[in-house]
Amino acid sequence: MERYAAILNYAIPFFILLLLIEAIAAWRMKKKVIRSMDTLSSLSSGITNVFKDVLGLTLIIVSYEWFIDHIAIVSLQATWAVYIIAFIGLDFAGYWNHRLSHQVNYFWNVHIIHHSSEEFNLGCALRQSISGIFATVPFFLIPTALLGVPPQVIAVVAPLHLFAQYWYHTRLIGRMGVLEKMLVTPSHHRVHHAINDEYLDKNLSQIFIIWDKFFGTFQEELDDVPPVYGVKRPVKTWNPVVINFVHLWQLTKDAWHTNNHWDKFRIWFMPTGWRPLDIRNKYPIETIDSVYTYEKYAPKLSTALQVWCWIQFAAIFGLMMYMFGNLAAIGSPDIFVYGAFLVFAIFCNCMMMDKHEKAGYFELVKCLIAFIIIFVFGDWFLISTQLVNGQYLIVGFFLISACVNSWYYMIEIRPRSLFSK
Repeated sequence: MERYAAILNYAIPFFILLLLIEAIAAWRMKKKVIRSMDTLSSLSSGITNVFKDVLGLTLIIVSYEWFIDHIAIVSLQATWAVYIIAFIGLDFAGYWNHRLSHQVNYFWNVHIIHHSSEEFNLGCALRQSISGIFATVPFFLIPTALLGVPPQVIAVVAPLHLFAQYWYHTRLIGRMGVLEKMLVTPSHHRVHHAINDEYLDKNLSQIFIIWDKFFGTFQEELDDVPPVYGVKRPVKTWNPVVINFVHLWQLTKDAWHTNNHWDKFRIWFMPTGWRPLDIRNKYPIETIDSVYTYEKYAPKLSTALQVWCWIQFAAIFGLMMYMFGNLAAIGSPDIFVYGAFLVFAIFCNCMMMDKHEKAGYFELVKCLIAFIIIFVFGDWFLISTQLVNGQYLIVGFFLISACVNSWYYMIEIRPRSLFSK
């Protein structure tokens, strides 16, 4: 836990730096590839995923270590060649895990967050899941386990393999010549994120594009078919917590409403998007039919409110970095309380971004919880040990937050909810 948090202390600033470079490059190239609230939603999603990973909130049914102990044919030492084998093995496993996420209803819920942005930029790469309860990758690592690749090698290579998938989420890089034949490039991944019929569920590879070419899921980016991004059933929210469970909630409702008992069971394992016949017309779902005429989700927020949402995010980000730097000192179970509060804070901030009619109430609840934490613990997770009177600064921030959020709620969000009724 502490080691992963330490890695993130370096990785997160690096990712944000690249995102800023992309924004500056897009501005200089006079290309509009970034929208303020979309990017903020992506960053918020990245934080929720980081909390989940750092706190280890994933159940491993069968670990890679178990496979090594029971099915390994040979035993390899950690040489440079073994690291290469591990990287290729992880990429093979990543392809099939990714393909499963696109082709099975239940697993699409784990992956929908990554495709939910209607833009394509480095920010959307940060949209990662918090809804995946069970780890499935170890099953696809069975070939690597058979070869006896040590678990410690996998532990080193896995984050490198993950971080190497960040750079190609951009529209600013065109085709890359001979690299197109071997590696996943921005052009390949633009196809993958597109909802055009020609591009759906294509280019599922993560580093080496050869898996798609070998298993029949490759599609080249076509000059006459510009990619349109998002998901076929638009989520229409900036809130990553909602997006993470929107498909699961839809599956649950469909399983409840259908009268066919067999459909109640099989809906979870059917191809993505499948619904029981008896509820398709009774409970219709909006689907994008014409990708070029669809209007992107964009609630109208004043510039001042957008700036305030960014300020709120910056505060949450700062509190997160403090948490990562003090995991051992804060200890369990307090770190889980801390993590849950920050996820709730992100949820509340995104409700403001959505101009949700209940946003003001949730923001007040968030501030009240913060005050209760400080009252019960007499501190903000040991912050006073590092910053004199730090807990009072936290109290002051949440008091200001409660007042400012109430102000924007009354003048910009609440009037809309009143007139919409």
